[in-house]
Amino acid sequence: MNNGSPGAGEHVGTADDSLDVRGITVHFGGLVALEDVSLTAAARQVTGIIGPNGAGKTTLLNVLCGFVRPQAGTIAFGGRELSRMRPHRLAGLGIARTLQGIGLFSGLTVVENVMVGATSRARAGFWSGLLGLTRSDADERRLRGDSMQALELVGVDEYADDNPDTLPHGVRKRVALARALVAKPRLLLLDEPASGLSESELADLSALMTSLARQCTVVVIEHRMDLMMSVCQQIFVLDFGKLIASGTPEEIQADSAVTAAYLGSDVAEADAAGQREEASQ
Repeated sequence: MNNGSPGAGEHVGTADDSLDVRGITVHFGGLVALEDVSLTAAARQVTGIIGPNGAGKTTLLNVLCGFVRPQAGTIAFGGRELSRMRPHRLAGLGIARTLQGIGLFSGLTVVENVMVGATSRARAGFWSGLLGLTRSDADERRLRGDSMQALELVGVDEYADDNPDTLPHGVRKRVALARALVAKPRLLLLDEPASGLSESELADLSALMTSLARQCTVVVIEHRMDLMMSVCQQIFVLDFGKLIASGTPEEIQADSAVTAAYLGSDVAEADAAGQREEASQ
């Protein structure tokens, strides 16, 4: 992966692009997916959200990008209230995300899949594209060029004309990341970007995420704790839809509530007792 900039575009992150989430509550019928969740993601940093399966992490990302409407709470980005905006308007403001399940289109080539992520930046209107007008052709060339840059950034531009179904899982994950990056986001939401990656690919992803945070605000959900502890400046922990801890990676690693959420209270207590015994020797 190339660790450089994805290039200039309409969306340019600023030092004011912080994300402020307050009191988000989401119910699906009788199921409480999120309950009074509040967090802040600082501008131009990597903020992590962790927790066991079913903790509400992906639901929170779906709220942030407008796919799920919360029953209560507010979301502000760069000082602008976003809570009632639809997904296409949020995309137009520079909010992009990856999907946990990759979600590439098998009927399109790799570069065409990435171009889908740039539709919010298209300048030509519907009728220009339908009629094949010159402005539409120029728009397509520009977006294709931007898509190739995004593919080069994540190190898979050699597969631009391939069908994504023929490619290894790790390559397809990077294509999905390129599709988010081509939108030139101010806020980048990553849903388990490391799943299925090799150790060398994981190292590349870590370096890329650190580089991206110099240009935009990054929020990531991930189960790979080694990645999260190395790239995140701040981590928030969810369990059963509630925020149970927040802090630096070092603080999170030392938090007994986090250990209990991941390992179970009995195991956590036994581990703590073992640590106390070692310290006393």
